[in-house]
Amino acid sequence: MARDAAALAEFLARTPFFGGLGGEALRRIVGMTVQRGFAPGAAVFREGEQGRSMYVVESGELIAVQNGGSGRPVKLMRLGPGDFFGETTLIEMQPRPFSVMVERESRLLELTTVELYDLYRQDVKSYVLVLQNINRELCRRLRKASNRITAYADEAGDELTQIADSRPDLPRVKRGS
Repeated sequence: MARDAAALAEFLARTPFFGGLGGEALRRIVGMTVQRGFAPGAAVFREGEQGRSMYVVESGELIAVQNGGSGRPVKLMRLGPGDFFGETTLIEMQPRPFSVMVERESRLLELTTVELYDLYRQDVKSYVLVLQNINRELCRRLRKASNRITAYADEAGDELTQIADSRPDLPRVKRGS
């Protein structure tokens, strides 16, 4: 399938991930992405796999799923055109925290860590804008998750849901002599 670079650049400009980028930067990024097609029932990636890329949904519908403590899958979010996922792998280089399953035939644009590094080398300003966009979206998702946890805890009467001693063990410093 031939790619319409101008249409892809226009599409990417409307996504939260690439919003604010100029024409040349968008054309560069279009050249870095790879279109991938997925059939219903396919896994884009699975929880625990090592990731090296993120995806923007061009068309279709997907579900992000994480295994709960009981072993049952928990649906985290529904993904559609313009949404992106897998970006945490580009930042923290940890295994995938969830699986992404295809609900309806989907076309995705894949951007790997190698291409993101190439963007850094070629155009630092655009690279920084992309990272700001990632951080902005991660903050939105964190706020939404926090609101949901608060609502669930409030409904359950559980005031301790988010309270935990998460400070790392640090050596004690003696004061005075």
